[in-house]
Amino acid sequence: MKAVRNERFMKVTTYLLLIAWAVFVLFPIYWMLTTSFKSKLDVFLGPKYIPWVDFKPIVQWWIRIFTVEREAVIRPLVNSIIVASISSLLAVLLGTMAAYGLTRFKFKFGPFRNHDILVWIVSQRMMPPIVIVLALFLMFKVVNLLDTRLGMTLIYTAFNLPIAVWMMRNFLSQIPISIEEAAMVDGASRSQIFFRVVLPLTLPSLAATFLLFFIFAWNEFLFALILTFNKASTMPILIASQHFQRGPQWWDISVMSTVAIAPVVIIALSLQRYFVKGLIPISK
Repeated sequence: MKAVRNERFMKVTTYLLLIAWAVFVLFPIYWMLTTSFKSKLDVFLGPKYIPWVDFKPIVQWWIRIFTVEREAVIRPLVNSIIVASISSLLAVLLGTMAAYGLTRFKFKFGPFRNHDILVWIVSQRMMPPIVIVLALFLMFKVVNLLDTRLGMTLIYTAFNLPIAVWMMRNFLSQIPISIEEAAMVDGASRSQIFFRVVLPLTLPSLAATFLLFFIFAWNEFLFALILTFNKASTMPILIASQHFQRGPQWWDISVMSTVAIAPVVIIALSLQRYFVKGLIPISK
């Protein structure tokens, strides 16, 4: 009986903690969403939490964003989608290829072995972005990549690549070699084994890694601030500009922030069934 009570107590405590954490995480999003439907007066009068009870919702700011300021919003939104999607796909694909090589082949460069190569690759990600952004600005200026989607895609791909190698190496090392050996016996080439055998087995891990990189690229601010001006600017720059140009326009910021998180939420919900599986090692 005591064991049953302890189990119930732990279960109730766990649920209460999860509910408290969910409220803590989701309340800022709720506040942002409700603010996007408030009038200017309601925003500045003080806390108003419940629509139709504390304030009367309006859609004025949503209409203005998608009519008067439509061009100013759509371009950064499209830029963010293109840059985040392509850079994440490239980082995952290239990182998986590199990780596969490190887990299946033995390399030797003088005294350095596979583990040393992996450490060197991961160490490239440990450098603070602010340290290299000026050098990147000068380099991009020479090769005409400033304020271009291509330039931002290359930056985000390179920045995510070391983490992709590190994460995918851990996942690939869990795949039994015997599966690949069986494919070799059937006459499959190394490339066929990688694309037709290994990649399908790591699909949950690929999805989880892609989602993490997509979120990073979507939220990244420093590189976008320094390396873009107008044509290739992304959603974080657009949202920040609402404060710098006209003061804190909280209603516009709330609408744009809601628009900005929508694609991430949609992708996260689409990949959620892969996400947990992708973070759990594959059983041998």
